[in-house]
Parts: sequence; structure tokens; C-alpha cells
Amino acid sequence: MARRDADDEGPTRRGGAARLSGAPGGRGGEAAVSRPEPLSTAEAPAEGAALPAWMRLYFYGMHGITLDVLLSAARRFVRSPDLRMLGFSSPYHCLLHSLTHFALEKVYLQQRRCPSAFVFNFLLYPSAHVGLQTLAGALLSQGGGPGGAAAPGALDLALQYVLALYHCQVFLKRFLRLRYQRRRQQQQQQLLRGTPPAPAGARVPAAAGGRRRRPRGPRGAAGAPSQGLPDLLRFLFFGMHGFLDEIFFTFFFNLLGQGDGTSSGHTSLWSFFMYGSCSFVVEKLYFHLHYSRGWGTWKRVPFYVIFIYAWELSWGLGLRTWGACSWDYSHYPLNFMGLITLMYLPGWIFLSVYQDLLSNVLWQVQYVPTN
Repeated sequence: MARRDADDEGPTRRGGAARLSGAPGGRGGEAAVSRPEPLSTAEAPAEGAALPAWMRLYFYGMHGITLDVLLSAARRFVRSPDLRMLGFSSPYHCLLHSLTHFALEKVYLQQRRCPSAFVFNFLLYPSAHVGLQTLAGALLSQGGGPGGAAAPGALDLALQYVLALYHCQVFLKRFLRLRYQRRRQQQQQQLLRGTPPAPAGARVPAAAGGRRRRPRGPRGAAGAPSQGLPDLLRFLFFGMHGFLDEIFFTFFFNLLGQGDGTSSGHTSLWSFFMYGSCSFVVEKLYFHLHYSRGWGTWKRVPFYVIFIYAWELSWGLGLRTWGACSWDYSHYPLNFMGLITLMYLPGWIFLSVYQDLLSNVLWQVQYVPTN
């Protein structure tokens, strides 16, 4: 998509939607009796139940970009109220957020070794958080990345302390309850339920009448997975991934000299709701068309794309009414009302296929609530 910068520095672009799926799967195996009691039921799981490192890094980078966008949009709105609510970040920030979040996760898991929970939660962990974020800002500044300040002020340090409390008491405490059900464990659970799973990579056999049988899988109502992330968590994930897509797209667009020359990407806070709701519906389409009807990828994609264009147009019309629309395709050929354009059709097709691939992974993610 394209976005016009708030300072009218010329047309800018933004990238495609995030469409990822919530996942079935359960906890794999029971913890051995000989193991020490964990910090929580989610932080010392049975074998194979923890999210893989690459998946946690992916989540952490996306979460960090979301915080960047929220904070930069709030600061910008305070200085100059603009209903487009533009926020900024970059792939540099995404990489550093992934690494710092990953390091802070290791610090968080040492909580039970501290004799005082108060000291850990309000002194030790915030100190590590503020130190790592200050170091990351210095690296961005020296490396020519966007937004690195020479020395954080008192207000910045206070903000980092508040973010450290959020990260420790809210985010990690819940994020580490996400479980990853590996395929072998998932197949074992299906066998216990009396549902024989198809071998990995096996083709769906044809029925006697020549029609392909519907794919097997752990299904609930309307062909959706019977287990997985709650709807609210999936919506939050989709919205944050929308930020990730737009930041990366606009960053590389500017880097290649097609944008306004800035070294950061941008998005709008409205994109969180637009992408979150769109991806949530597209996920339901995937469940229905793939599991209930047995449609192949290239038979589903046209329905995805039609819905995406309709969703973008409807949101654009609503936001434009209030002067909050952050994109304008009027300078593109094959545009309609400056709100949608066929120039981005290849991007939407790619992202539609990408969602289906990631859905097969994310179906194996499950949230284990606190007892």
C-alpha cells in the first residue's frame, strides 16, 4: 500500500497485510517426576513444548516494533495532533528488539534464584532492561540507524523503567505460557482421540467419485482447529504483524530511493485494527475453504485477494471521512478513488500464500492459562 507522510514530503508506500493463524495443539507429555518444580507451568515445560528459539525471536521483534510505533505515534500526536496517528520504527530496531528481548527472557527465568521477588521485579530486572535498551540505542546511533540518542534523559529512563515493569509483569509472564505442540506429539494426541493423522507431505487421496477428500486435521466448528490460541490473542498477533509488514515495506521503499529518503519505516495506529481484523477473517476463510471444502492454495487465493481489496477500500473510505486515512494511491495507475490499486496485486498474492504457510506452524501454538 502507499501512505502519504504527515509532513507532505511526498508519497510513501506501505507493505502488505499479515495473515497468520492461531493454532491447535496441546502440551506434549507430562513433566518427569524427578524434575524440580518450575517457576510456572509454562516456563519449565515438558520436552518439546517450549516455543522454538526462532519463533520467540520472531515474536520479540514484532512486539518491539509495536512498542516503537505506539511510543513514536504518541509523541508525535502530542507535538502535532494528527488523526492519521503515524508511528515509526525500522528493521534495525526489529533485530535489536529480538536480541534484547531474548536476553531479557534469560534474565527473567532466573527470578526464582533471587531471594526477594520485590528486589528482582522492581530493581534487578528493570536495571537489566534499561541497560540493554540504552546499549541498543547507542548501537543504533553509532551504526547510522534511526533514532539513536547520544545519552538518554531522565524522562527516557523513567519511560524505560515503566516499560521494564510491563515487560516483566505483563508481557513475559503471559508470553512464556505459549506452548508449541510438535507434529509428532500432535499425531500421538490424534491417535489417542481415534483420529489417524495423515503422514507429513502426503497427498490427499481421491474419493471413489473422483473428488479429492477433505484434508484431515484437528477440526472444531466450521472446520477451524479444535485447540489453539484464543481469538483475542490471534487478533493481537495479526495487528502487530501488520505493523511489522508496513515498517519493513516502507523502510526498504525509502532505502531504495523511491520514498522520502528517511532511514525508517512508518505505519499508522489504525493499521493495527485494519490488519488485525482483516487477517482474522482471512484466517477463517482459510479454515473453511481448506478444511471444509478441501480447496487448494491457488483456488483460495482469489477469494483472499478480493476480500483484502474490499476491506482496504471500506477502511479507507471510513478513515478518509475523518481525515485519518494515511495512504493515497492517486499517483498510481490502476487505482480506484486513490484507496486501492492493482499495482500491489502481486504483493497481496504473495502475502496470502505466506499466511497459509505460517498458519501450518502457528496451529501448533497453544496458550496455557494460569491455574
